[in-house]
Amino acid sequence: MKITYSILTLSISLVLASCGSKDQKSANDGLQTIPVTINQVASNDHSPFLVVSGKVLAKNSANLSTRTMGFVNSVPVNIGDKVQKGQLLVAINNADLQAKQAQVNASIIEATAAFNNAEKDYYRFKNLFAENSASQKELDDITAHFEMAKARLEAAKQMKNEINAQFDYTNIKAPFSGVVTHKTVKKGDMANPGQPLISIEAPGEFEVMALVPETEISQITKGTQVDVSIKSINATITGKVTEVSTSASQTGGQYLVKIDIDETKANLLSGMFTAVRFPIEKKEQNQMVLVPTEAIVTQGQLSGIYTVSQNNTAILRWLRLGRTFGNDVEVLSGLNTSEAYIVSAEGKLYNGVKVSIQ
Repeated sequence: MKITYSILTLSISLVLASCGSKDQKSANDGLQTIPVTINQVASNDHSPFLVVSGKVLAKNSANLSTRTMGFVNSVPVNIGDKVQKGQLLVAINNADLQAKQAQVNASIIEATAAFNNAEKDYYRFKNLFAENSASQKELDDITAHFEMAKARLEAAKQMKNEINAQFDYTNIKAPFSGVVTHKTVKKGDMANPGQPLISIEAPGEFEVMALVPETEISQITKGTQVDVSIKSINATITGKVTEVSTSASQTGGQYLVKIDIDETKANLLSGMFTAVRFPIEKKEQNQMVLVPTEAIVTQGQLSGIYTVSQNNTAILRWLRLGRTFGNDVEVLSGLNTSEAYIVSAEGKLYNGVKVSIQ
């Protein structure tokens, strides 16, 4: 009886094991395989000379704001519009200033009348004193009264100047002739002190701002001739270093270098990215790794990218990112040159999912 029970138990175990094996095999066979497109990280910069990234900027630009709070009455210009110096760009409600202006004008009229009266009394008593018809005390009192009236009139005039200066912050005007490049407000918005409202640039005169690593910054001096390549318009122009920063505390450990562009017929626009070639041998041979921003995966404060393992599975690799260049972002660590990464997938990616490279 014991033997029969043992055989029965063993048979049930074998059947269950067989079923579990079939179920597991079926689950494994049903794993989804996601078609993906990959890119290879590569750099074609084999120049022995120092080449750094930069950006074209207008020499004369302004971000305009206000000192007062109020509702925007009108913004009579649009992005791309050409404006003349002194042209109204943003009008902010200034009813309170108009009331203060009326009060100041009234006080000026009152102070002017008091001053004129005190002035007449002053000269009258001055003549009487000269004829010994008024005492020194009387002349001193009239003189003090005259000086106080004069001071009150001057104070009222200065209050008017203050009000007029505040009007300049409610009627934002172009400080120079140029083109509107950006605006952040429209009619009905609330403008706050210090808030950027509108930006303009003077066209035609440009410069390049470049960031140089600390290993080479000591070799760069004012007057150095450089070549500036602009890939977006397929142009290379020359320039000269005009400023070299001695601090990198505000620029992420790299030093700011300003380059004055020589006269050119190239169709330059502010914001274009450039490659600046200095006549200096680079000390570090590390190549810049750039990946498209659309391939970056973000989770909270973390940024990463999917790569493909040797078993053709997706692996999420966390990155440390640097500057942004157009549609690309610099990878400071986590991805090296000659490595592949996933650009797009025809399904949802996650760690360990099977992928097939298209």
